[in-house]
Amino acid sequence: MSDREPHEMAQAAAETGVKKTHRSWDRVLVSAFLGGAYIAFGALVAITVSSGLDPARWGTLPTLFLGAAFTLGLVLVVIAGSDLATGNMMLVPLGAMRGKLSVGDVVRNVTLVLIGNLIGAVFVAFFLAVQTGVIGHAGASGSAGLTYERLAAIASAKATGESHWQVFLRGVGCNWLVCLAVWMSLASKSISGKVLVIFFPIMAFVAMGFDHVVANMFFLPAAIFVGVPHLSWGDVLLNWLFAGVGNLVGAVVFVSTSYWYLFLRDEPETAAATSAPDAERA
Repeated sequence: MSDREPHEMAQAAAETGVKKTHRSWDRVLVSAFLGGAYIAFGALVAITVSSGLDPARWGTLPTLFLGAAFTLGLVLVVIAGSDLATGNMMLVPLGAMRGKLSVGDVVRNVTLVLIGNLIGAVFVAFFLAVQTGVIGHAGASGSAGLTYERLAAIASAKATGESHWQVFLRGVGCNWLVCLAVWMSLASKSISGKVLVIFFPIMAFVAMGFDHVVANMFFLPAAIFVGVPHLSWGDVLLNWLFAGVGNLVGAVVFVSTSYWYLFLRDEPETAAATSAPDAERA
C-alpha cells in the first residue's frame, strides 16, 4: 500500500479526532494513563543516557543525546497505541473544524486525557524512577548520582530558570513539532516509516529545550520526589499551566487550523478518512 498524500493525511487526522471522543471515559483514561507513562519512559531514558556528560567538555551534545533518546516516548504512543494530550490537542479540534464535534467534546476529551497523562507520568516518576533508585539523591555515587544531577539541572531550568512568557513560547514551539511528528506519522502505513518521521521533530524540540507539558509531568514531580532544592509545587503548577497553554496554541493554530485551511475547508467528506485505522493510535 502506498503512503498517504497530504490531503489524505488531513482527512485521516480529522476522522481520528472524531473517533477519539466516541469512547467511554474509562477507556480514554486508561489509554491516557499509558500515554503519560510512555512519555515518562522516554524522559527517564533520556536523562539516564545524557547524564555524566559535562557541558564544559561536551558543549550542547548532551541535548542531542537527550532528544534522540526521548523519541522513545512518542514511538510507544503511536505504535503501541495510547492517548497523548498534546496530540489530541491537534486531532480532536480538527474533528470539530469539520463540524463533527462540539467545543464541549474537545474540552472534555483533552481534559480527561491530561488527567490520565498526569497519573501515568507521576506513576513512572515515583515508582519506576525514584523508588527503584534509577534516579538517586544529592550526593549519591555512580550512575544514580549522575542521573540526579541531570534531572536537577533540567527541572530547575524549566521551573525556575524560564519566565512564564518563555515557557509559553517554548510550549508553542514544542507542540508545533510534536503535532507535525504525529501528522507525518499518518502518511506512512509501515512501522519503520512512522518511527523515522517521528524521530527528527521530537529530537529537535527536546534538543532546543522546548516545553512539553506531559514530559514536564515527569521531570518536575520526579525532581521534587528526590529533593531537588528550591523547587516547589507552586513552581510546578505554573510551569504546567503555561506549557500546556503554549502546547494548545502550537497544536490548534499552527497545525490543525493551518492544514484544515489548506486541505479540508472546501473539501467534502470522502471515504479516505475511514480507511485509516492506524491513525487512531496516535
